Amino acid sequence: MSGLIRWIFGIVLAAAVTFFLFTLMRVLIKGEFKLEEKQEKMSFEVNAKIEEVKVTRKDVKVSKVRRVVTPPPPPMIERQQASQPNVPIASLEGAIPEFETPKLDRQNFKIAVSDRDAQPLVRIPPIMPPRAEKSGHCKVRFDVSPQGAPFNVIATYCTGSVFKRSSVKSVQKWKYNPKIVDGRSVARKGVESQITFRLTDERGKMIPE
Repeated sequence: MSGLIRWIFGIVLAAAVTFFLFTLMRVLIKGEFKLEEKQEKMSFEVNAKIEEVKVTRKDVKVSKVRRVVTPPPPPMIERQQASQPNVPIASLEGAIPEFETPKLDRQNFKIAVSDRDAQPLVRIPPIMPPRAEKSGHCKVRFDVSPQGAPFNVIATYCTGSVFKRSSVKSVQKWKYNPKIVDGRSVARKGVESQITFRLTDERGKMIPE
């Protein structure tokens, strides 16, 4: 029953709204329609006349230029010239003595080179092993060839086995002046040396062995 009442009420409301709109439209249509007055025409000049601007010129009078006199150059100081010696060298004290040129026998001429031991020229520092936890050293023994190259390199003692390989590789890159005997380069055997590894902490302080 309530649904039927709502349906009837909706139809009545719709009819009332339609009638109101229809009446409003008739009133608006019957009203007088007035045209708007025409606006006055506006004109613009495209090529306007440009007025000439008068430029005022300022007359600048140059004052009389004063002549600058260049100062004279500074006086030249006379330098004393050294007189050339006119006395022969032989008559002066400490003259060069006369002596006979020595004669050399090219066949029997020999240059004697003194014997010397092998001397180090270049020593490549070792590379610190990444597994090292403290400082250390290694004692190595090797031979030096007539060309100055180390060979037969062995590590006789190391504070840690981690330093052994790095020590041997470092010595193999060294360079020596070879041993000289009777003017000829010969091999030198049994050269001993010590290689030190210094490991530091973050503060730069050396970690002892």
